[in-house]
Amino acid sequence: MKAEIREEIVKIPTYKIAKPEKSPLFIEKRAYQGSTGKVYPLPVTEKIYDEKELKEYKALILENEYLYVMILPELGGRIQRAYDKTNGYDFVYYNQVIKPALVGLAGPWISGGIEFNWPQHHRPSTFSPVDYSIRENADGSVTTYVGETDIMYGTKGMAAITLYPDKAYIEIKGQLYNPTDYPQTFLWWANPAVAVNDDTFSVFPPDVNAVYDHGKRDVSTFPIATGEYYKYDYSAGVDISRYKNIKVPTSYMAAHSDFDFIGNFDEGKDAGLLHIADHHISPGKKQWTWGCGDFGRMWDKNLTDEDGPYIELMTGVFTDNQPDFTWIKPQEEKTFTQYFMPYKTVGRVSNATKDAVIGVDKNTIKVYTTALYNNAVIMITSGGKEIYSKAVNLSPEKCFCETVDHLKNYIITVYDENGKVLCSYKEYVKTEQPVPEPAKALERPENIKSLEELYLAGQHLEQYRHATYLPADYYLEGLKRDKTDIRLNNAYGLLLLRNGQIKESINYFKQAIKKQTWRNPNPYSGECYYNLGVAYELLGEYGKAYDAFFKSTWSAETQSQGFYHLACLSVKNNEYSKALEFINNSLIRNNHNMKARVLKTEIMQLLGMDNTDFLKESYEIDKLAIGILYQLVLDEMEVRMKVNLKDFKIKELEGVGGKDDDNFSVTRSSFSVDMNNCSKNAADNIDICMKFKSDDPPEAVSRISEKLTNSINVYCMDND
Repeated sequence: MKAEIREEIVKIPTYKIAKPEKSPLFIEKRAYQGSTGKVYPLPVTEKIYDEKELKEYKALILENEYLYVMILPELGGRIQRAYDKTNGYDFVYYNQVIKPALVGLAGPWISGGIEFNWPQHHRPSTFSPVDYSIRENADGSVTTYVGETDIMYGTKGMAAITLYPDKAYIEIKGQLYNPTDYPQTFLWWANPAVAVNDDTFSVFPPDVNAVYDHGKRDVSTFPIATGEYYKYDYSAGVDISRYKNIKVPTSYMAAHSDFDFIGNFDEGKDAGLLHIADHHISPGKKQWTWGCGDFGRMWDKNLTDEDGPYIELMTGVFTDNQPDFTWIKPQEEKTFTQYFMPYKTVGRVSNATKDAVIGVDKNTIKVYTTALYNNAVIMITSGGKEIYSKAVNLSPEKCFCETVDHLKNYIITVYDENGKVLCSYKEYVKTEQPVPEPAKALERPENIKSLEELYLAGQHLEQYRHATYLPADYYLEGLKRDKTDIRLNNAYGLLLLRNGQIKESINYFKQAIKKQTWRNPNPYSGECYYNLGVAYELLGEYGKAYDAFFKSTWSAETQSQGFYHLACLSVKNNEYSKALEFINNSLIRNNHNMKARVLKTEIMQLLGMDNTDFLKESYEIDKLAIGILYQLVLDEMEVRMKVNLKDFKIKELEGVGGKDDDNFSVTRSSFSVDMNNCSKNAADNIDICMKFKSDDPPEAVSRISEKLTNSINVYCMDND
């Protein structure tokens, strides 16, 4: 069966929220999820109503033989439902009502589905609409792209959610981009919720022996907790992988794992959920629960009417804890891939890939696959010798189970009929491992001994968006001890620049460069020159900015953004050929720099060059790059305008909005006569020209804006 994608209107019972506060809230030193709770310029909603109504939502439906997936772009682009058609199991928690609570950074937050948390947790816009596009791919798969630009920090995030024909998994390709001139920080936690009861347990890899709390401020052994955790006594030895054993609200995150999976399993339904991602890029493995006590049951009622308790199984990319932010440099892109899939019968997982799941329960081996594999081979070796081999037909419909005696020091490998490895598991023997220490609080600046540690402390506070400690205190303490330190001058100058203290920042960048060039004029890093160029450009001192940016291009790490700014300054001076050379150099270093790609399309137009192929190439890189979409739509409108003008045989184009009123009258008359022979779109295009001619430019601009919005949506659908 070919995968299908469609848009539908669904009606969901929804509890109403109040309008956001009109006045912005400049909240200082508010903590939220372990980092700053600042919200400006986001509007904050502070009231939820008890009344519910049946509300219509636009839903994006992806479906194949095995799975049904519903995405709601009006509610953060979340996966609202993920349903296994083979056994009637919702492998993520399906909340059948939209019942927000004031849990989110800006207010409303809802439980259920898969929420995409970035650039912090919980996502600031989790209850807000996102951009989206849908696509049918040549290989029979279907994709919906959901994304937005975060208005707090300016970074852009997008997820391409794909369903393949005959595959029982959801693929999510993340694409994060920093279009700003400053280093930004982010984390990405995809947050699947799963229904829980007395029969459910979390499925962490076998090598997880310890788990951390938020900020690594506390630690527990795992899966058997043996001490106090979240102020609850587990000293008797309690299996905290089981929902029924956790009575109080509790978070825990794997301290470390070399495996690529995390999940949850319901023994009563013989089914569960797994997340698969390369642990080198996706180390984050977390469970959160409200607890199964009175407090947890109260929150169940706060967040749903009838669907019961759930837990969150968060999966972190470029992060292993909350908060644990990662830097994304100016104009940098980061990408990754995650998979979410149902599975059956295996229960405790030994190893898993997107293709197959292996479990070993004493002497019983269990194998589940996410596609039909006829004539697959399950082989077991021990000490280099084959002790078991069997050809079987595997599919998502049913798990293979068989007892094998004398399993010891073994490797289980599952092959498809062509010999490709679907999954392999080498027996993991648990050994006594030390439990890591919890993190210690940062000392005050005056108590820190070295300049290096003061710099690192300030960087830590910036990177983790600390709610109460100020990085400036640590940078200034260091500069008080040595006013020439390169790192401290650059870091504090950048902090001032971010905060709009542009003139004040320049001396710090200059001091850093002076120290950098103490013995030679060509420093190891170009970052200080680049930051100085940004400051001068903001002040309108373009000559000095040009010199600083050019020097920054001598270093690889600042070449792309340095050449980008040189291109911008060249455009300002009407030096378009030079600008094209600079922007090409920028793209050589960073081919996915969408900001540079948008500028290049403009430069090519200014030089009279055909940018059609370049626009299409750029669109394939980022389906939601608004600058590229804008150019594509303008080109489309221009082509349609030319075609229809040719059809009307209008030769005196200058008459439209130009000099010759007689020609204009003829044009209008010809237009009216031939109305039935042209498309509605062409009629709109020419009527906009009439608005300019009749001295009504505001109406014309309004019409163009409306057409661009509609055309962008149409373009995304037509050209995908």
